[in-house]
Amino acid sequence: MGRSDVLQPMVVSVVDQLYAKLRSAIIDNVLMPGARLSEAEVAMQHGISRQPVREAFIKLANENLLEIRPQRGTFVAKISLPDVMDARFVREAVEADIVRLLAMTPDPALIANLRAQLTAQETLIGGSARDFMEADEIFHRTLAEGADKGRAWHVVVEMKAQMDRVRFLSSMHFPVDRLIEQHRAIVDSLEAGEAAGAERAMRLHLQGILQDLPVIKQERPEYFL
Repeated sequence: MGRSDVLQPMVVSVVDQLYAKLRSAIIDNVLMPGARLSEAEVAMQHGISRQPVREAFIKLANENLLEIRPQRGTFVAKISLPDVMDARFVREAVEADIVRLLAMTPDPALIANLRAQLTAQETLIGGSARDFMEADEIFHRTLAEGADKGRAWHVVVEMKAQMDRVRFLSSMHFPVDRLIEQHRAIVDSLEAGEAAGAERAMRLHLQGILQDLPVIKQERPEYFL
């Protein structure tokens, strides 16, 4: 076996590690909307130079999660309602088609995987919003990959950062068991081969944010533009 045949471990750059950490902190509201970030302080906290911090800031600014103001500083962006609504619209269109495709030819292995995920999700009721958000992300990604639409899911992920900020707040304020039951309705329709039912269940699930958003905005107006 030559050296080229040996699988090498994936190396995650310092920039990507910092970007992922800061992104999670913004979505989880650990870094609050409007909070000021200092390149020098972030670099010192992580024991790195300012260059990777600057690059991570730029990546986050490209997602509208940070606002870089020349001569004034870098700030956590407030939640953009137009961005939330656009992401929700695109996500609903993509995922409704995904579950319709899956329901046309139900895959027992996929259904078993999803049911196991539902059981795991139930253990998260009453726990942290972050843990459920991660489980929810896995559930939806599993659906996309099951339909061989991983690249379409990647497009959705790139768009939905602002939507995720609202969904995190929603999972803190509203019963997680409601979301799990919506997941279950999707899986039930897939298993039964009911394409229209699966699409309807997915649309209902993703439209929940339309009811939650006004409540969250009223409670936390300072979070929004």
